[in-house]
Amino acid sequence: MTRQRRKKVHDGDTHLKRRWRTKRRTKDLDEINEDIKSENCEKLLNQEVDYDKPGSAQHYCVHCARYFINDQALTEHFRTKVHKRRLKALETEPYTIQESERAAGFGSWVEAKKRKIETQQPLEDSESSDKRMRVESN
Repeated sequence: MTRQRRKKVHDGDTHLKRRWRTKRRTKDLDEINEDIKSENCEKLLNQEVDYDKPGSAQHYCVHCARYFINDQALTEHFRTKVHKRRLKALETEPYTIQESERAAGFGSWVEAKKRKIETQQPLEDSESSDKRMRVESN
């Protein structure tokens, strides 16, 4: 008589594992939609120096909600597939309460609107050096 081999039922479900993982959890699309608005975007792009965050919180991608260690890493990130996928996902407007009511039968169906999302422009060298000079002088 031999021992029965334990089956690994969820071995190939890596996409399910990634979805529920919370170690590297980032902002959801509705939270990023609030960050894209002009007043919030300016605050995120012009943050105070925070030494606990990568790059002292000076190089931030608003669409992906990620910090980078330098400007070169940020510009390389703009060309990646992950960033382009995020831009594509942000093109549709987020789910609203009115849309949920329409789905329940209270109103007529309206197609979700598409919007144009463009990658943020990286800081130019003169702007970033001026910003560093102001921080160092304080």
